[in-house]
Amino acid sequence: MSQCVVDHPNELLDAIGQTLGPSEPLVVTQERINQFAEATGDDQWIHVDQARAAEGPFGRTIAHGYLTLSLAAYFLPQLLSVKNMSMGVNYGTEKVRFPSAVTEGSTLRATGEIISAEESAGGIKVVVRMTLAADGAERPACVVDTISLFYP
Repeated sequence: MSQCVVDHPNELLDAIGQTLGPSEPLVVTQERINQFAEATGDDQWIHVDQARAAEGPFGRTIAHGYLTLSLAAYFLPQLLSVKNMSMGVNYGTEKVRFPSAVTEGSTLRATGEIISAEESAGGIKVVVRMTLAADGAERPACVVDTISLFYP
């Protein structure tokens, strides 16, 4: 795993273009899918009905796209570590895409690249383009530009 570690948020200004990862693997279990369905109220059969999904287009249940996207928050600290900060804030995302489905039991890993870094609101605003991919898949599951603010 290749994690970018900086000793101060200002060092991110010189890290543009740095590649990150891969992260540690994470298996997407049916339990996680069910918990996300319960939390969001999205209990469509393709996510939670294993018997019906087995006959469906993917041969098993699939993770919600937004579940896959939310895992960016799980993977980002594995890719980027900022020391000597008072806090880090999730500022948002841009350009979110879901090129392929994540079937139950898939193993996901994330990679990234620091796309930009600039001073903003008393901190450093960083855009990391993250790619979440399932082992063996032809296309990534999610590509997202995450935006974070790190305050000294």
